[in-house]
Amino acid sequence: MTPADVYAELLPPLTADEAMLEADACLECGGPYAPAPCTEACPAGVDVPGFVGAIARGDPAGAAELIFAENLLGGTCARVCPVETLCVGACVLPHEACAPIAIGRLQRYAAEHALADGMRLPPRRRRTGKRAAVLGAGPAGLACAGELALLGHDVTVFDARDEPGGLARFAIAPYRQLREPLPHETELIARLGVRFEFNVAIDSRRAVQALESEYDACVLAVGLGADLDVGYPGDELDGVWDSLPFIERIKTGDPSPVGERVAVIGGGNTAIDVVREAVRLGAQDVTLVYRRTEAEMPAYAHEVVEAREEGVKFLWLTLPVRFLGDTHLSGVECLRMELGGEDESGRRRPVEIPGSEFVLPVDTVVKAIGQQPRTELLGWIDGLELDKGLIAVDERGATTSPRWFAAGDATNGGATVVEAVREAKRAARGVDDFLGGGR
Repeated sequence: MTPADVYAELLPPLTADEAMLEADACLECGGPYAPAPCTEACPAGVDVPGFVGAIARGDPAGAAELIFAENLLGGTCARVCPVETLCVGACVLPHEACAPIAIGRLQRYAAEHALADGMRLPPRRRRTGKRAAVLGAGPAGLACAGELALLGHDVTVFDARDEPGGLARFAIAPYRQLREPLPHETELIARLGVRFEFNVAIDSRRAVQALESEYDACVLAVGLGADLDVGYPGDELDGVWDSLPFIERIKTGDPSPVGERVAVIGGGNTAIDVVREAVRLGAQDVTLVYRRTEAEMPAYAHEVVEAREEGVKFLWLTLPVRFLGDTHLSGVECLRMELGGEDESGRRRPVEIPGSEFVLPVDTVVKAIGQQPRTELLGWIDGLELDKGLIAVDERGATTSPRWFAAGDATNGGATVVEAVREAKRAARGVDDFLGGGR
């Protein structure tokens, strides 16, 4: 790959003929008493056979109505969902020695058709006169705000950035999604009556109290904060990056030069995004460094395979200990590891092998080890209980602080966009019940 590939999509959109041909292969299994496996596998509960069948009949607008009835971010999810482990992974066709239906690509086809043509809005319940504030315009905040508006409530979304999307806009690899269709989906949600206040940070206890006095209910959809502050000797060297600012520079059109040799520290999906982007930025030697084995890696297995096919190398059972160089990074000193007994997560604990030090020559290193909770904001809300830095919620999305609800990464520690949509719908129903359910 060359640097020109950095914004190239993994999968181009389907043409109308391609979409109808693909959709026609669907068995449209399931029924009123037993949902299809693909629908059961969708966290948002989208009627997959229904919308695929509509595409097969030449009705993409009808397909989109089914999609957006359950998922107001249906276009974004079509691009970024790990469909291989969800709906596509549940497709029954492989049992018949056939390829599974390309559900994500079909969903994108229908969603883009409808968003471009100004799709018909889902039906909205009669106005209740109740006011709800949503903090955060990421996936959970957008979906929750739209659902609350559909339930008849007046909703205002606050976000410190100047545009919507949260991590879907700024931290998901651009080969999956650069910016579109988030602006169109936000416009759809605004048409439901949701107001947006961008460049507004809720940055003090007084600001929190002002929200509590003005709104009948508030939803925390603030996600997580900056990268975990894991320090190494040599962190100050040029060429050392945290993952979030590294990806954000790419997504905002200002990618950092990476040189020929790149190492990425971590084993999650963000680490995989970074190594694959490094390849697209023109690096000739890209290595992922992980202290456990491939079997313990939390990243999706199919994406590890795809990264390897793109030329990424993997150093398993390897622990970085310091960064080397004068003013610019020249190498990462590492230790070999071996697996010992199980830790609290049930995985075998990596143990250092004394005397196994070696140096990995690199020009750039990116730390992709996780994110910190937003503890400062959460500390300004009276009575709000946290569990290991995450917001504790019940089955309705309600927190331990009266009138406060929560959804998304701030409650689950980091998950997929479609799981954020599921939690947003749950929180919206909880808020609606709290506000009287339109009664």
